[in-house]
Amino acid sequence: MLLPTTCILLICFLLSSPFFLTKATLNLTLPHQHPDPEAVVQAVQRSVNASLSRRQMLSLQGKDQRSKCLTGNPIDDCWRCDSDWQKNRQRLADCAIGFGHNALGGKGGQIYIVTDSSDRDPANPVPGTLRHAVVQEEPLWIVFTADMTIKLKHELIVNSYKTIDGRGANVHIVGNGCITLQYVSNVIIHNIHVHHCKPSGNTNIRSSPTHVGWRGKSDGDGISISGARLIWIDHCSLSYCTDGLIDAIMGSTGITISNNYFSHHNDVMLLGHNDRYALDSGMQITIAFNHFGEALVQRMPRCRRGYIHIVNNDFTQWEMYAIGGSANPTINSQGNRYNAPPDQNAKEVTKRVETDQSEWTGWNWRTEGDIMVNGAFFVPSGAGLSAQYAMASSVEPKAAGLIDQLTMNAGVLGGPRESSQSISYPGYNGGGTGTGTTYTGNSGSGGDGDYFGMIFGGGAMAAAPPAAPSSTSIILPLVIILIWHATTGLHLLLSFPLL
Repeated sequence: MLLPTTCILLICFLLSSPFFLTKATLNLTLPHQHPDPEAVVQAVQRSVNASLSRRQMLSLQGKDQRSKCLTGNPIDDCWRCDSDWQKNRQRLADCAIGFGHNALGGKGGQIYIVTDSSDRDPANPVPGTLRHAVVQEEPLWIVFTADMTIKLKHELIVNSYKTIDGRGANVHIVGNGCITLQYVSNVIIHNIHVHHCKPSGNTNIRSSPTHVGWRGKSDGDGISISGARLIWIDHCSLSYCTDGLIDAIMGSTGITISNNYFSHHNDVMLLGHNDRYALDSGMQITIAFNHFGEALVQRMPRCRRGYIHIVNNDFTQWEMYAIGGSANPTINSQGNRYNAPPDQNAKEVTKRVETDQSEWTGWNWRTEGDIMVNGAFFVPSGAGLSAQYAMASSVEPKAAGLIDQLTMNAGVLGGPRESSQSISYPGYNGGGTGTGTTYTGNSGSGGDGDYFGMIFGGGAMAAAPPAAPSSTSIILPLVIILIWHATTGLHLLLSFPLL
């Protein structure tokens, strides 16, 4: 139904007024962008402080056996102290922190058991495969029945409300394209090896049960996040990809990247599409408890626009720089350990990319509680140079001296740490064969004889699936697009019906 003419004229008048244009430019937002990022930062600090204090108290008392599993890492302590966590896997969805803490993944959905490591036809995935699981419309919590290496034929396009949960199995995703999260929401990827990803494409790939579309050539990222929101990547090990290990671009926001192990790569992490892409101003990402390990060169991360909270990570190695940026991103570095390389020309943690100092001196790049090792130094700017930020922070971040404790389990849980002398990828020989029992997809575990009983775990859904988007949630992105077009000087197009 078209809006009445008077309403259209009113919208045009409001959008064209100088006051509205000024306010819209200053408050350019994305769906799920948090209105107060500093509040999210403080919530992360409180969660770390509470977990560390609880660990100290219980260890002093010596009466609670749970103190043996407490690390002070609030994400791990949330679920790993439960000896029966396998019976309540979806508890993990309650454990995220930071900007991605509301990511539901497949919470409330059925358990989907991957029994087949093949990926023969990306346009028509076989039931029981990972590709068949991730394209479904309904929320799913995806687990694996055995150790396996999944060699992708082309990029794996993941639908909304999915959790890929590798706990209890040794799961490797390799091959062409790797993982793509494009214009989706509420995805959790946990405890997965992602490596040796290559560009691919120019083919038809299924993205939902009812849609197969032509895809151009991918970049060869390990995990590519584009126009997506409410994403949590936790306890993964990533290395040896053609392009980035994790990239987040095109207005993605509400993301937490935590407890991962990065190694053997050049361009580790890119956040932001390009310097001119205005919607990335609403990008908000938490990078916490990760280990940036052997043979890394740069981009840990490299940021354009947005607000990036980098907290309690261990930077073991870089060759050029650790944190870079352009187009005025906010960088909030707290409680990290930066270990500089021997090269005297690469001691600086930070790099303003292709920007004159006269421009970047106003950028808000902060360092608080960071430990600098082997001559490392962080060059702050903007609010980072004043005492105003420190005075405004109501929660004192824990010192980076506890970084060993907070990052001791980074990467795939129980997996070997890669070293420069010996790289071990069980089951990976370039051919992508499974390391566990090989299944055909026509059989499964459990069930009551019907197909879904064979592929999905038993038991009723833990909660109702997410409701369909309301009319308000549909209207909001359209309004945001209208505002963005108006503030960038483009003509307002009202030739399409507004819902």
